[in-house]
Amino acid sequence: MGTRSSNRNHSSDQGGPISSETRINDRIRVPEVRLVGPAGEQVGIVRIEDALRLAQENDLDLVEVAPQARPPVCKLMDFGKFKYESAQKARESRRNQQLTVIKEQKLRPKIDQHDYETKKGHVSRFLAAGNKVKVTIMFRGREQSRPELGFRLLQKLADDVTELGFVESSAKQDGRNMIMVLAPHKNVKPKAKPAKDEEVAES
Repeated sequence: MGTRSSNRNHSSDQGGPISSETRINDRIRVPEVRLVGPAGEQVGIVRIEDALRLAQENDLDLVEVAPQARPPVCKLMDFGKFKYESAQKARESRRNQQLTVIKEQKLRPKIDQHDYETKKGHVSRFLAAGNKVKVTIMFRGREQSRPELGFRLLQKLADDVTELGFVESSAKQDGRNMIMVLAPHKNVKPKAKPAKDEEVAES
């Protein structure tokens, strides 16, 4: 019995190094375990020898999933496949996190139409690329007494790019600036990274 389970343990190593934090097969050194089947069904408390035999008969690994339990909980599974799928999910999660970038676009409250269209174009491209955009209205001098100019401008911009994004953080005053954050709709698929001269477009 010990020889067969040892061979099964070695074959599972072929898929890559086994995590030192997860015990499988012969590395599980307890007299009995609470066994869970490959489909999640509860088998019950069984001797470790019987659990290892079931794993071999089904060409699966016996994996300890809750070592703190008494007795430890073990599950029958293809550990190599499990590790591969876990690594894939981790990579996908990291990729999604990296794609969520906050760009910044700065405008003046009395911006002319041509400059506005240019800035709107940058914001649209950022949102289309799957990035959030922090839009900052910069007030100078007497402009600080006219915050409604900033509110109207930010509202106009949000309305103009509504097909690509939505207001995640409403316009609010921050010292001499007014800030609003736009986020892309979830169904917007990231496109190629914009050129550097498009990423920083300030007044």
